[in-house]
Parts: sequence; structure tokens; C-alpha cells
Amino acid sequence: MKTVVTFLGVMLAGVYLCAQDRAQEPAASGTAAGADAAGNESLNRAGGLPPRATAGDYQLRVQVGKTTLAAEFMGHGVPTLEGGPYTTEDYLIVEVAWFGAPGAKLAVSYQDFSLRVNGKKMPVPAVPYLEVFRSLKDPDWEPANKDDGSKTSFNTGGGNTSDPPRLEHMPIERQRAMQQRVMKVSLGEGDRPLPQAGLLFFEYHATVDKIHSMELIYNGPAGKATLALQK
Repeated sequence: MKTVVTFLGVMLAGVYLCAQDRAQEPAASGTAAGADAAGNESLNRAGGLPPRATAGDYQLRVQVGKTTLAAEFMGHGVPTLEGGPYTTEDYLIVEVAWFGAPGAKLAVSYQDFSLRVNGKKMPVPAVPYLEVFRSLKDPDWEPANKDDGSKTSFNTGGGNTSDPPRLEHMPIERQRAMQQRVMKVSLGEGDRPLPQAGLLFFEYHATVDKIHSMELIYNGPAGKATLALQK
């Protein structure tokens, strides 16, 4: 009887130690926890564009507290680190940059910015880069079966009918690459060393030629400022 009790004790101890080891292992990438960690890491990679040499290299700049805010209007184009810009018909893009004394830091966020277009009473708040994904277009990609205006007719016994063209969607790998490139150049979030630069996105469903005036409004940890952007 004593031998049996001892054996059971050893078995239970082994099971407990095995469970402890598994609990201390990092989550695998295929698990839900691993997916959440990967998602958080992706958000943290929104690090912005390399700042230009000085604030004077941007169209406009303004002193905000002990920092300088610089900005440049990019229209509907989304520049990336890898080359020519993507486009979006539903958003206006503004490149901003923060400059400060050596060693200075600033809590940076897209939520501190808004854009007043054509003097409207309510400015449009900046949105997270994720919202831009649904309207992104790559000028270098065209569907292989792009509609050229012609239609194919065939006889079904009741007369000629038109065969509607099948829509071809951008390959998922190309979509993901496009989204990751836009994510990387979006303005970073959090307490960051200066200088910092990146893109802001503002919802706007019209062409740039409809714009008569634009004001970029900042209200955040550095203070308050307004910049009259130029097309």
C-alpha cells in the first residue's frame, strides 16, 4: 500500500511540474494570445516617415510651446518609403513633423489633429490609418480584364445579350503589402523623442480643386496651434 501511495505522489508531482512549464512558455504564434501579441506589435510599427533635415524643409511651420510643428499638404496621395504614392479618393493626406531641442520628447497622437476645409464650422478629426485601407488604390496595378468599354454578345435563342465582365480583385498579398507600407509611414503614437514625422488622414469625399482653404488644427500636450495649409 505504501508503494502505491508513493507512486501516485510521484505521478502527481510530474503532472504539476509539466503544467507549470507550459504556463511559463511564450504563446505560440498560432494561438489567440500569439495573434493578439502580433497585432499589438503591428500597431507599434506605425513609426512614421523619416523627418526632413529641418522644419524649414516643409511648406509651413509654427512654434508650439518649446517645439516646432511643420506640415505639408499631400492631397489624395499617400507617399511610402518604398516608392511612388498610393491614392485614396476618400481622404486628404497631411505630412506633419515635430522638432525640438536635443533630447526633447513629446506625446504624439493623430487624435490631437483636425482639419478645417473651406471654413466649415466643424473641423474634420484625423482618423487612424486603418480606416484608409478600404479606399486605397495602387496606380501601378490594373486588373487583367479591365473593362475597355466593349461588351461581348452571345445568342441564347431569344436574341443578343451582353455578358457582364467579371471583376478582378487585387491579390491579397499585394493588398497586405500596400497596407503595411501605409501603416509604417503613418504618424506614430506615444511618448517619442523628437524629431518625429508621419502622415495624418482626414475624411474628404471630393477632389482637391474643390478646396478653397484649409487649416490644420493642433490641440495637444505641446499646446495649441493652427496652420493655413497650401494646395
